[in-house]
Amino acid sequence: MRKFLVVLDDSRECLNAMRFAAMRASNTGGGVAILAVIPPDEFNHWIGVGDIMREEARERIEAHFEVFAKWMRDKQGVDPELVIREGDAVPEIIAQITDDQEIGVLVLGAGIGNKGPGPLVTQLTKNAGTLPIPITIVPGEMSKERLEAIT
Repeated sequence: MRKFLVVLDDSRECLNAMRFAAMRASNTGGGVAILAVIPPDEFNHWIGVGDIMREEARERIEAHFEVFAKWMRDKQGVDPELVIREGDAVPEIIAQITDDQEIGVLVLGAGIGNKGPGPLVTQLTKNAGTLPIPITIVPGEMSKERLEAIT
């Protein structure tokens, strides 16, 4: 089964990337893998404190994932999987693509405003020519109705 890989973060554009991936998966018989990356610098404390912070980060990610997963199951009939990795985002995204041969498309949401499309879009499009899969970039301001029409 071909999977759409989406990166879970706190950005506004993440929502449109999730919607796009779920709708495409639903319409094509595919799946969705949701990747959350915990940055390594969050745990540069004493060992015990770092372990507690790591567990709290995982709990936040799982709660955030469940919101998207419920919508995907209820509205799109897609049961997404959650993958949590620790490290720098871009290398971990590439590692996940390499590790899971069912991933066929990376879906990213593009930020809006003066800050540009966002660090993941900027960094990953620089490497797009060497990635083993295509990247779909979903505009952050695209309406839900427009997303439904193109998926």
